[in-house]
Amino acid sequence: MTDTPLIWRKSSFSGGNGPNCVEVAPQGDRVLIRESDRAAEVIVTDRAKLAAFVAGVKAGEFDHLLG
Repeated sequence: MTDTPLIWRKSSFSGGNGPNCVEVAPQGDRVLIRESDRAAEVIVTDRAKLAAFVAGVKAGEFDHLLG
């Protein structure tokens, strides 16, 4: 890996600059995921796995987790 700085992004639905958001950053073939209020804890996955998860979210497969 290079020493390129990570560029973290969050959803526009996260509500401003508060600490309540999930952020993602690309790093080569990997995607890093973290919570903004726990920035040192990072989950690493790949693009294909993230794409499968996003497809599940869009299909409503995780709606039961929202209350």
